[in-house]
Amino acid sequence: MTPIQFSRLYSFDSRIVDGSYFSGDALEVESGDIIGVVLLNLGGPHKSEDVQPFLYNLFMDPAIIDIPLKGITRHLLCKLISTLRAKKVAKNYAQIDPNGGSPINPLTEAQSAALEKSLNERFGEPNGITFNTYIAMRYWHPFSEEAVREMERDGVTKVVFLPLYPHYSKTTTGASLVYWKMLEGEGEAPVWPATYVQEYAAHPRYLRAISERIDEGLAKFPGKVRPEVRLLFSAHGTPLKEMTERRDPYCCLVHSTVGQIVKGRGNDRPFHVAFQSKVGPAQWLTPSTPDKLEELGKAGHKALLVIPIAFVTDHIETAFELEVEVREKAKDFGIEYYEVTSGLNNHPEFIAALAESVAAQFRLNHGPLLHGVPVWRERSVYNESDRITRCKNCRRITEARVWPSDVVA
Repeated sequence: MTPIQFSRLYSFDSRIVDGSYFSGDALEVESGDIIGVVLLNLGGPHKSEDVQPFLYNLFMDPAIIDIPLKGITRHLLCKLISTLRAKKVAKNYAQIDPNGGSPINPLTEAQSAALEKSLNERFGEPNGITFNTYIAMRYWHPFSEEAVREMERDGVTKVVFLPLYPHYSKTTTGASLVYWKMLEGEGEAPVWPATYVQEYAAHPRYLRAISERIDEGLAKFPGKVRPEVRLLFSAHGTPLKEMTERRDPYCCLVHSTVGQIVKGRGNDRPFHVAFQSKVGPAQWLTPSTPDKLEELGKAGHKALLVIPIAFVTDHIETAFELEVEVREKAKDFGIEYYEVTSGLNNHPEFIAALAESVAAQFRLNHGPLLHGVPVWRERSVYNESDRITRCKNCRRITEARVWPSDVVA
């Protein structure tokens, strides 16, 4: 499906806010099933020549760029904007990759391979089930259509959609789900029996992986400075109206993750939450990461560890924006010691969290494939009164769903 076709077909539907284009209920499997695990992600250019068409695909998506234009009119505008921005953005990519590509591509491939291995060893082989992982990038290759062709070739019988976004948002997971649903509607994808993982914002293994990355980041500071280091959790921002008008759960889920991490670490040091990567004139979630840096610098704080909380791989927003651009701003604001944690990438605890998130969506012989963990729709959520961090515009939309502290397969 071309971006023009999609823009003509798309109209806002409340299902994109809660993901209910697909069921989140448990899916019954049996021995011999081939389960396609579809990894949903943003994507990125493979080389410098890909930057302009990648940006064009991104700007053409009405699920995230909310302008009242469709079809050829939107195409012409997005073609112009992407062409004007491509040269500058390509220079940014060139600073982190000699070919001008995004690290998100090889890192996602590595995650996919590690996840497939984990799923088959833990849940597939003991039960006569085969798990195959497929990458469905939204804005550059491999696209969802490419994943569909591979799944048809492999004889997939059941499907689970697994976002590489821990926190559900209509602008990330929702954008991929609605696109896949339209592929089905247009006859470009089979209608497989399917379920999906909405979020894993408080999965204990995911939280543990982030906490270990924090420990690695703290170790980069000189010993005499380490006690003074503050934590800044930086998440990709979204337009404010997604929360205030459409009740997108993203912001609440990000703060749920941060709260659980801080609690798990014994509230060992001061922390802050901010949002990065703002584009356009619309008001976005606040505070912005640069504004928070300026505030901390003016208050005399000299040491800061930034944790890219909503990203699961290193890519342009971490490897360039945080490591290069924001680092320079931090220095200007008087922050002398500045470090950024690496992405989760192939962290074993993160891969285990993904595997368990997938397994929790299936039943075998009418019993859970992952013992002791209900599918996400059936889980309880944390009490909103327990959350220790919120944004100033919080609508108290949701809390992260509860996972047992020890998951037993």
